[in-house]
Amino acid sequence: MTPSIFAAFWVVSILFIITPGVDWAYAISAGMLGRVVVPAVAGLLLGHLIATLVVAAGVGALVASNPAVLTVLTVAGSTYLLWLGIGMLRHPPQPRAGEVVGSRSWARWTLKGTCVSGLNPKVFLLFLALLPQFTDPAAAWSIPAQIMALGMVHLLSCAVVYLLVGFSAQAVLQTRPQAALVVSRFSGAAMVVIAVLLFTEQAIH
Repeated sequence: MTPSIFAAFWVVSILFIITPGVDWAYAISAGMLGRVVVPAVAGLLLGHLIATLVVAAGVGALVASNPAVLTVLTVAGSTYLLWLGIGMLRHPPQPRAGEVVGSRSWARWTLKGTCVSGLNPKVFLLFLALLPQFTDPAAAWSIPAQIMALGMVHLLSCAVVYLLVGFSAQAVLQTRPQAALVVSRFSGAAMVVIAVLLFTEQAIH
């Protein structure tokens, strides 16, 4: 694979990453509590890694061609996002001075982050449509190896952007409780809206 292919993929990938969505909302909510930014972002990255592995293994094409499996994936992801969004609207995370977050909370934020990105059918379908387009059957690397390499480029960009989002939210919002409350509710509402749109798309199809 040539550097130009990696560069072209990175441009497309970074445009996807810097577009605010569910991942951003989750990173911001983690930033409100400060100490859970890293485990929350680690969870998001793990979800993206799982999607990359599925596509690289060839399972992605099988799932995408099977309407029943894709329906289950979409409903499961939408339901989880809806539950998470409603939870944030009812109990928005707010910064608390001197709050100490234990290891169990870190594990919970990592798991939730994995579910947020791993159960998001938009992420899966994007990878399925995007990653194979930048592979070369004539290259020395196998197609799965090329997909994994591109996936690592995407994960690295995700890590940088989501950590910046999370820590920026921590720095800005921890000193502005009222603003933090507004952002928390906006993040929760964004998750609910995305979940409803996914349900609507599934119902139409």
